[in-house]
Amino acid sequence: MPSRINVQNTLDSASLRELHGALIDIVSVMNRPQRDEYMVQEAGIALDRALFPLLVMIERIGPIGIVDLADRVGRDYTTVSRQVSKLEELGLAERQESATDRRIREAVITARGKAMTDKVDDARDKMAREIFADWEEGEVKELIRLMCRFANAVNGAT
Repeated sequence: MPSRINVQNTLDSASLRELHGALIDIVSVMNRPQRDEYMVQEAGIALDRALFPLLVMIERIGPIGIVDLADRVGRDYTTVSRQVSKLEELGLAERQESATDRRIREAVITARGKAMTDKVDDARDKMAREIFADWEEGEVKELIRLMCRFANAVNGAT
């Protein structure tokens, strides 16, 4: 008969605290303004660092409503709306009516914005290659698999 022991029953609090600590470390590094400035510099683009995460988020998951975007980046809706207006002025994003709800205005990436995020992706690839330089290929693939599984589980839990 197969075992009925599941992961939830085998994880101890110390392991969960260690996982939480690692997540805090990762999020802390990702949220540092200096990191965004470095990424902008490495990509060779000119963009205010406050606009950088918005542009990337719009490109990755857009079209996206302004309220949803504000929630995802942890900023006030009115602030994000003004910042998206700046992205529009720069020709990097635009707003359109939602296909599913005409009350919602969604931000979408423009061709110019996509070209900019492509440069960011190249810089991010370079940074990742440095981080994973001494990892085995299988380790990186396993990390990606597990992180995607974890992300899906977290997204399903909210």
